[in-house]
Amino acid sequence: MFGLVPFAGRHDLAERSSANPFALFDAMRDSFFRDGFPAANWGAAAFKVDVKEMDDHYELTADLPGMKKEDVALHYENGYLTVAASRDESKDEKDEAGNYIRRERHTGEVSRSFYIDGIDEANIHAEFKDGVLQVKLPKAAGEPQRKQIEIH
Repeated sequence: MFGLVPFAGRHDLAERSSANPFALFDAMRDSFFRDGFPAANWGAAAFKVDVKEMDDHYELTADLPGMKKEDVALHYENGYLTVAASRDESKDEKDEAGNYIRRERHTGEVSRSFYIDGIDEANIHAEFKDGVLQVKLPKAAGEPQRKQIEIH
């Protein structure tokens, strides 16, 4: 508990800025490079998944904000369910003469795989709505059900 310091390494900015007028900018620059680039972790941060086991099926819910149905692919092969999404987006802003004022492009792909064996592959059902993918994976008939094992 005593080792946790929420703002470790940061000193009083007001005190430092009185001696150096650029201290605030230096602190912002240093924290930017120390904390890393947020876009580098886009895949992990933007792709949250919940998997539930029910009596007769599994339910997978994946949050894919900003994605459209056409951007998402779903595959089940050799016991692995793979959810993949890709986005290719560009924003152009031009002045009256047609010259670029700003032009931004973003391209990214994310993919996650989950081992879920014993599935009735013919009856997998998926639905995508409002950036949320919901997949129902029925268990194959005759597959052993989950059993609680007593520990002695």
